Amino acid sequence: MNPLLTRRRVLLAAAAAGTAFFSACVTRPVPTDMPPIVFVHGNGDTAGLWIATIWRFESNGWPRDRLHAIDLTYPLARDDDAKEQPGRSSIAEFTSHLAAEVKKVLAATGAAKVALVGLSRGGYPIRNFIANGGASVVSHAVLGGVPNHGVWSNPAFLPGSEFNAAGPFLRKLNSPQGSAGDEVTPGVAWMTIRSDNNDKYAQPDGVWIGARGTPTNVSFDGPELKGAENVVIAGIDHRETALGVKAFAEMYRFVAGKPPATLAIVPEARVVLDGVVSGLGLDNRQGSFATNLPLAGATVEVYATDPATGLRVGPAAHRATVGADGRWGPFVADGAARYEFVVAAPGYATTHLYRSPFPRSSSIVSLHPERLADADRDAKSLVTLSRPSGYLGVPRDRISLDGASPPAGIPSGVAGVSSARVRLADPSQRAIVGEFNDERIVGRTWPVADNHVVVLELTH
Repeated sequence: MNPLLTRRRVLLAAAAAGTAFFSACVTRPVPTDMPPIVFVHGNGDTAGLWIATIWRFESNGWPRDRLHAIDLTYPLARDDDAKEQPGRSSIAEFTSHLAAEVKKVLAATGAAKVALVGLSRGGYPIRNFIANGGASVVSHAVLGGVPNHGVWSNPAFLPGSEFNAAGPFLRKLNSPQGSAGDEVTPGVAWMTIRSDNNDKYAQPDGVWIGARGTPTNVSFDGPELKGAENVVIAGIDHRETALGVKAFAEMYRFVAGKPPATLAIVPEARVVLDGVVSGLGLDNRQGSFATNLPLAGATVEVYATDPATGLRVGPAAHRATVGADGRWGPFVADGAARYEFVVAAPGYATTHLYRSPFPRSSSIVSLHPERLADADRDAKSLVTLSRPSGYLGVPRDRISLDGASPPAGIPSGVAGVSSARVRLADPSQRAIVGEFNDERIVGRTWPVADNHVVVLELTH
């Protein structure tokens, strides 16, 4: 394929669902089809978002040691890229971090080139790295939901933001190249993946940036780039452009040169889990903000739970006190079991995270304790249904929390929130159920009065 030609492939949702699940017989690609892949998260995110995507690559024979997801210490962008801001990173810092990680992966694998896959803001350092000398070590670049033409384009609103198409970063990055006026650096195979009209950050109205009724001067096709293969998948949300199963099928096909043998996650016999416990930063002006800083001194307990009641089955299967590196494992798990992860640390609520089974191993199971807001301390129990790998869409998805379907607080239309929360007035400890389409998690309520919070965390 000529990477300089744009080929737009519109995938209708119904057709995509009907053509999806290929043979469950897994064929390992030949070594030349398997460049190491570096996955780059988006704004405020962690490496843990890529778990299911990496599992799908592994299920199609991609070697685990050639699949690498990074964590940027301060994953939130600055309001003005050129000005220091506590707990925020500049695009130059993000690009430097990516460049260092690419160097490590090339050294560890002996490969000559890597493929780069980015979600949202994660596409910016990919493009910046390639444009500034990295093209010689990159074979493919896959950009899912990247606001390549900005989340907005307005020189009067946050003019120095990297998300402003009228700002200096994107104006330089999108400068036409070559006689065709392409927007991509030559020598690399480029693909963008976007939604047809369901990406909250590619909307003509400013509702998702707090400016309802104000034009963003950005359209649904904002993530596309001239000179790339531009793929459109109907109905998917912003995060699903990189983390969804349909996006996986496209990125695998693009990098491997053929469709995946299966879209399913193939279980493995021995499952080992590990990851980092990270905390929240505090700033007097902006309150808590996301970081990927290791939370040394935190404690983690893991319990198997009854899938029908959420009750613990036996004593803790794993206990750990987190050291300076933030690692909470390794933990040899049962791939069919459901688990409750209990994370405790000074300054945080004791957080009970209930998860679906882990059919395969992962070293990027990110754990994050929550802080309890003063406004929530009058609740008897506080439970959040969280979907890190995508958003909750109404009426697109079937969603329920503690019997409410859909839960309160999820707007209709464009899918743009990734969690729903319920404050319970009942003091009794009982089972509580969260559902998202075909995924169902049963947890237990815990008392706010004793500084406990509950999270039902979805995988898909």
